[in-house]
Amino acid sequence: MAAIDQLSSGLWRARVRRQGQPPQSRAFALKLDAEAWARKLESEQERGLWRDSGEAERTTLAECLDRYIREHVPLKRDPARERSHVDALRALPFASRAMARVRSADVAAARDAWTAVGHAPATIVRRMAVLSRVFNVARREWGMESLANPIEVVTKPRVANARTRRVSDAELDAIGVATGSAELSSIIRLAVETAMRRSELCALRWEHVDLRASTAHLPHTKNGQARDVPLSSRAISALRALPRQLDGRVFGLRPDSVTQAFERAVQRAGIDGVRFHDLRHEATSRLADVFQMHELAKVTGHRDPRMLMRYYHPRATDLAKKLG
Repeated sequence: MAAIDQLSSGLWRARVRRQGQPPQSRAFALKLDAEAWARKLESEQERGLWRDSGEAERTTLAECLDRYIREHVPLKRDPARERSHVDALRALPFASRAMARVRSADVAAARDAWTAVGHAPATIVRRMAVLSRVFNVARREWGMESLANPIEVVTKPRVANARTRRVSDAELDAIGVATGSAELSSIIRLAVETAMRRSELCALRWEHVDLRASTAHLPHTKNGQARDVPLSSRAISALRALPRQLDGRVFGLRPDSVTQAFERAVQRAGIDGVRFHDLRHEATSRLADVFQMHELAKVTGHRDPRMLMRYYHPRATDLAKKLG
């Protein structure tokens, strides 16, 4: 049975006690609201629909983000990137609010604020995805079964970041000269010859490189599937010219350092509109002249043919030559 009483503050408190369920209470400004809440709660408990929201009411989003970092971020393929998104979520104005009090309007406001300061749509979508994962984990594993996921109903920015930029050999040579780093020049050459991702190049170890068989084994990739990459004669030459490091890694640079050094070299070379990831696009387009699509997918590691086509950008002049 529900009990309704008035507190010294003037608020009306509704209390519901039912056998087998933890006692529930809530204060309201109006007695009618207290009675309506109590009736609704009793009805849900009788029908077996009620879920205890106490944990979601007591736990803040910031506390859940901290727990997510401890328990789930280390299991991600790229923990550093996941942690950077969590750090951005920690700075949200509603991070100190209880999980049950976070609304879809709050998430939409955060999306708009990120857009206003110039964050790319892809970055915003990834942050929203991390926030959604936190709510889902809290609901499934952290005793917040009644918790709704407010991100599910929020419109996400449209990501239209497909690129068709081809990189010429002259531009690659100019960037290699501008960098002044033999190691970065070798990374650039390997990227264009093999279509390896930046992270795969930086994680490459000599024990996984077989120069006699002209292959490189990648045990850890973005999609979680290991693959073997064929090495061209130019790729082998670039690898042979590298000094051996004591830790067994082929390259000593970290992924973020590669990007920063590449951007500086591009700027010094006076080249516009080239990013490091464009080298993977360029490599895929070049390798498409050598391999059939099903073979190319094995080289690049694309599991979805549609994604592979996004990386294939043949020049119209080259296609015209084939017609001729």
